[in-house]
Amino acid sequence: MITTGKHAGFCFGVRRAVDTAFACVEKGPCYTLGPLIHNPQVVRILEQRGAHTANAPEDIPEGATVIIRSHGVGPQVIDACKARGLQIIDATCPHVSRVHQIVREYSQSGAPVIIVGGREHPEVMGIAGWSLSPVHIVFTREEALALPEMDRALVVAQTTITRERFEEITQSLKTRVKNLTCKDTICQATALRQEEAAALSEQADAMIVVGGKNSSNTRKLYETCLSRCSRTLLVETALDIPTGFVGPRDHIGITAGASTPEWLLKEVATRMNDMEKDQVLEQDFMAAVEKTLVKIRPGQTVTGTVVSITDDEVCVNIGYKSDGLCKKSEMTNTDCQIGDEIEVEVVKVNDGEGNVVLSQRNIVNRKCWDALMEKYEAGEYVEGKGKEAVKGGLIADVMGVRAFIPASQLSQRYVEKIDEFVGKDMTLKIIEVDKQKKRIVCSRKAFLAEESAAKKKEAWAKLKEGETVKGIVRRLTDFGAFVDIGGVDGLIHVTDLAWHRVKHPSEIVTPNQEVEVVIRSLDPERERIQLGYKQLQPRPWEVAPEKYPVGSIVEGKVVRITTFGAFVELEPGLDGLVHISQCALTRIAKVEDAVKVGDVVRVKVLAVDPQNQRISLSIRQALEEEAFNYEDEIPGDDLGVEEAPAGDAE
Repeated sequence: MITTGKHAGFCFGVRRAVDTAFACVEKGPCYTLGPLIHNPQVVRILEQRGAHTANAPEDIPEGATVIIRSHGVGPQVIDACKARGLQIIDATCPHVSRVHQIVREYSQSGAPVIIVGGREHPEVMGIAGWSLSPVHIVFTREEALALPEMDRALVVAQTTITRERFEEITQSLKTRVKNLTCKDTICQATALRQEEAAALSEQADAMIVVGGKNSSNTRKLYETCLSRCSRTLLVETALDIPTGFVGPRDHIGITAGASTPEWLLKEVATRMNDMEKDQVLEQDFMAAVEKTLVKIRPGQTVTGTVVSITDDEVCVNIGYKSDGLCKKSEMTNTDCQIGDEIEVEVVKVNDGEGNVVLSQRNIVNRKCWDALMEKYEAGEYVEGKGKEAVKGGLIADVMGVRAFIPASQLSQRYVEKIDEFVGKDMTLKIIEVDKQKKRIVCSRKAFLAEESAAKKKEAWAKLKEGETVKGIVRRLTDFGAFVDIGGVDGLIHVTDLAWHRVKHPSEIVTPNQEVEVVIRSLDPERERIQLGYKQLQPRPWEVAPEKYPVGSIVEGKVVRITTFGAFVELEPGLDGLVHISQCALTRIAKVEDAVKVGDVVRVKVLAVDPQNQRISLSIRQALEEEAFNYEDEIPGDDLGVEEAPAGDAE
């Protein structure tokens, strides 16, 4: 008997996001910010129809259409999309949007927000982005008890978290927060699906949970069922169900995560029905043919002795009524001699002429496949080599097994020329397996993403506030410059680029420029690093006495005029005053009679007061010194000429 849960499969929010995506691709290619849902089959179909997956707004061409997935994102991501001119289609689940609103409204008071959920889950990251106050993310009772004591705080739940976990953590939080505001934001559909799965798994002999292995709610369903039924299997497709899993009289329960489409659920139910019928027929059939079974069968591995060798074949005695023949093209060791013992696989018991057909290569291929499956189950990487660019991706050789790498899985960015990967060695992660056809689907992007995350984690571990480091300017924005400091990016805010006012970062730095910066602050939870550039540069007023010594004549620009004089900019952030009495060689009624804003003038430094940030300048004395070089005016005249007292020039 097979029972399928009534609440299994797509929830309202996921169905809405999928319908939105399929409607969008009908109008032309578009992008989703991260996988639309945690189901590789649905994501692959969308990719084939033109809905490409991008990791960040920077990976999407300007002006393109982007779909915000049902998990939602923070306002910073929305702003980044708008900055690139992207056409935004928001498919955020209404239940998740409600959590965003609750968090935004409460956090305006400045009190902390606590989110119960997975720290790396995209929904949780999106919720955290809407908070205007500090955010704490906890997933276990121990993490909740480790929080600092707080006067008041808000606690909300990831919509797919189990109610038992949320209630347990909430009770622990009440010991850390005096005034705890609790908002149960668990999706009702999720709660119903979990309750139904728990009840079904207590009645069934075996349970099958259908859904993406990266789906959080599917994983929780699996854990719920497994705790009540030891024969619980998590599958992504019907092909993942092993032969013999179902008995002829077993009661099988089937449920599915919120990201599982109806057609996948029906496919699994159909396969289970077929397997159940086959089990009954097999029992009757095996009893009938038991007496006719031979000692060898196709696919069986046997050890035999080489009895003869020809140009094309090797004849092997395997202890059967007739010897076996193995073509040399099916041999892995063609240097064998008569009398050698070799291991072979039975391909055919009778080739039509009474001969047993053998193969050595099949054994190697099977061992390679088994080794690949072990790596797949363990989540380990495999090494492959690009062989052929085809429509939609790349064919690669992985330990002698044909592998397909979709174009969207070749790199973390959009790949224009797939043939550039032909002949290239690469590290891959197996993401899908077709056991019947002995084919696999791999991802290079998954490896790069995990490698990047590991490097980022390692880089964060080395960073310390107050430390001076070197980095490379990667990109500029209106509000600052992003700098790569060894695998992670930090921001130099425009106010930290120079001691004077800067309109745009391009005035100070350029992309790919190497700079030395100081780490001002680190926020590992939000992955934000604040850097300082001006802090390593001397303040203009500190070096003013050495740079502009009293008596020196320098050049500056008139930037402001008052009734008592003109302010001259010697350098950005450093202005000096030319008193009205020092603006010209003759007495003037107003400053504008001598200079105008924007004029470049030469001035003499009269006094420098760095403590009060004042510099006294004189245009008149600069003119007098530079205009009257008496040795040039009267050649050979050694007589000294007394300088006219200040003001006598009138």
